[in-house]
Amino acid sequence: MAVLKEIRKYRTLLLMMVPAMIYFLLFRYGPMYGIVLAFKDFKITQGIWNSPWAGFKYFDMAFSDPYFYVVVKNTVIISLYKLLFGFPVPILFAILLNEVRRAVFKKWVQTVSYLPYFISWIVLGGMFLSIFSLDGLINQIVQLFGHEPILFLADDAYFRTILVSTHIFQTFGWESVIYFAAIAGIDPQLYEAAVMDGANRFQRAIRITLPSLLPVISILFILRMTSVLDAGFDQIFNLYSVSVYNVADVIDTFVYRKGLVESEYSYSTAVNLFKSVIALVLVVGVNRIAKSAGGKENTLW
Repeated sequence: MAVLKEIRKYRTLLLMMVPAMIYFLLFRYGPMYGIVLAFKDFKITQGIWNSPWAGFKYFDMAFSDPYFYVVVKNTVIISLYKLLFGFPVPILFAILLNEVRRAVFKKWVQTVSYLPYFISWIVLGGMFLSIFSLDGLINQIVQLFGHEPILFLADDAYFRTILVSTHIFQTFGWESVIYFAAIAGIDPQLYEAAVMDGANRFQRAIRITLPSLLPVISILFILRMTSVLDAGFDQIFNLYSVSVYNVADVIDTFVYRKGLVESEYSYSTAVNLFKSVIALVLVVGVNRIAKSAGGKENTLW
């Protein structure tokens, strides 16, 4: 009866959750039965359940394939680059913009910074392919300084740098939203007391704003670890080419080619399942470290 009473009390909020629950059931949990493909010799004429069991055959194939380790290495390197250089940017952006006193200018900058996030990588990819092409804007600048044009997106030396930079360009504004919300929740009396003590803006940001953001930063970092092996399929797929496979081919693009192009469904499922298991281990591990270092308030559970 107590449960029914609680349901009636919060029925409006529960109804608002229904669309999200339906989405996750249909598109997240429903397809999970396909994991069984990783342990079967899938025959399209026999279907998933009637195909013969293969045990760990496809995991053995993956772990004995030297190129698999190249793909894993690329995924980890690109993800760590994005984490190292991309994660602090929205934090710094939110702190700096919080110090702007002109509300109109602040709103304008926020709006402009959000816009790239709502542009798909099909469109952004076309823009960057044009900008970095042989006759694009960047090469026109290069030629002004007397150098030969460079095909940046087909050069191993430049591809990852462009990948990380364009990722930051698209996401930093949107990712800063939650930091703006956290800053808005800081007690203004803390700033007033700091001003009375003679603290300048930089000192207030370092001594008040940043420490107040640490619980949010910690939780978002843990959540970010869930996608540490997702180097960004949409972005890479729209920017890379065969010439940069050795530095740009990641687990998701590898799975795409093996599964949808070469029709090796069981093998691609095994590789993707491996990625999911590693991501789970990383999340649990980072959450435990954060709990031991900063207490339960800085963790997901």
